[in-house]
Amino acid sequence: MRSRMILLYVLLLPAGLRGQTNCEEGNGPLDLTPPKTLSVQEVIQKLGAAEAAAKEARLHYTYKQDVLMQTLNGKDVTGEFHEVTNVSYDEKGKRKEEVTFAAQPSLRGIQLTEGDMEDIRIFMPLMLTSEDLPQYNLTYAGQQHVDDLDTYEFHLEPKRKEEKGKRYFEGRIWVDAQDFQIVKLCGKSGPEKVQVKKHDRPDLHPTFVTYRQQVDDRYWLPAYTRSDDTLRFRSGSVHVREIIKYTGYKRTSGR
Repeated sequence: MRSRMILLYVLLLPAGLRGQTNCEEGNGPLDLTPPKTLSVQEVIQKLGAAEAAAKEARLHYTYKQDVLMQTLNGKDVTGEFHEVTNVSYDEKGKRKEEVTFAAQPSLRGIQLTEGDMEDIRIFMPLMLTSEDLPQYNLTYAGQQHVDDLDTYEFHLEPKRKEEKGKRYFEGRIWVDAQDFQIVKLCGKSGPEKVQVKKHDRPDLHPTFVTYRQQVDDRYWLPAYTRSDDTLRFRSGSVHVREIIKYTGYKRTSGR
């Protein structure tokens, strides 16, 4: 039951009834007191180890990734990008993608960049291992129920925002108090580049929220990402909605 309840509140809401990306959806009151049996640093250490194990385990699963991105004018859909992919990993851990469905893109006012595709592959299903954590400042916010789960909430900020060629996540994560894995995250990727001069190429990214589900009663793996945001370009604002579903996790044999 723990594997389903994290998603129940979100998935029961029709897409048309949800507003802008809301990090608080499904959250209970925030308890500002520190963890009862562990120090904050011990929670962070357990987080890094548990996330490393989950990330390694994910390399031994196949799953389906369904990406739907839409541009909107009010409630009307003006264009979309829709792609369904079977994802797997080879014996060296290299990601393999088999596209099983791809509609002709018709997004209005924006073009997908390599950064957008990196968001889909890396930042929206973010996993923070012991190797990744030194790149970030983690600030403990408190204890909070997320649906039926007891979690620790942290604010996450990169230590170096201006490092050339480096991208990062900035936002909030909710760590399961029992398994010490991320069960929810909400924020956006960076750095962003706004258009100052006419010849500048802007690079803006929406705020998103990702929920995980428990697979094989052990690993919390990405299950559902949703974004509903307005990107404000110099030429005008573009309302973007994105839904990603990660389904059908299956352990590969012989690995």
